[in-house]
Amino acid sequence: MKALVVYCHPRPESFNAAVKAKVLGSLQSHGVETHVADLYADGFDPTLTAHCLEIYNSPGENQAGLVTYCEKVAWCDTLIFVYPTWWYGMPAMLKGFLDRVLVPGLAFHLPTDGSPITPGLQHITRLGVFTTCGASWWLTRFIGAPGRRTLLRGVKLLCARGCKTAFAAHYNMDSSTDASRSAHLDRVGRTMDRFLQGA
Repeated sequence: MKALVVYCHPRPESFNAAVKAKVLGSLQSHGVETHVADLYADGFDPTLTAHCLEIYNSPGENQAGLVTYCEKVAWCDTLIFVYPTWWYGMPAMLKGFLDRVLVPGLAFHLPTDGSPITPGLQHITRLGVFTTCGASWWLTRFIGAPGRRTLLRGVKLLCARGCKTAFAAHYNMDSSTDASRSAHLDRVGRTMDRFLQGA
């Protein structure tokens, strides 16, 4: 089993860092070979420029400057995202990762005859999302949880049929307590154990 953890938070002391550490600890305890893409620490550029759009539909060429990230996506069979939910969605940095790394020729294939796109991530059999939300559960769901939907619906459609998913969120982070954060880390550990069962 080979896992890529895409981590997105600008502050190394954040609670998201503790969630990432819990995820990595679970992967290690299950003997999973793991790579981490720490977008802020890497100085990842999320901007989809005019030039990026010019080469977007040219497989191979559209990976220029992003080969390491693309190779990690192609290498893994387990893809995990750890990030804060801001304005009900993922940070711009993480959205930029999807825009710039999950490109045609890697994440999906664009036919030239007008037929539907075909998935390119069918080697990925597990997809996990671990996030924190300032809003409550009910308000996040009322808005539609667009970040969760983009990853666990949109990205999942490109993965293997029957792709196993995992999700855990700590809601009401602005009023969180030591107890609520500790309980959530325990939940992340249990979720990871179920997620990796049979790996």
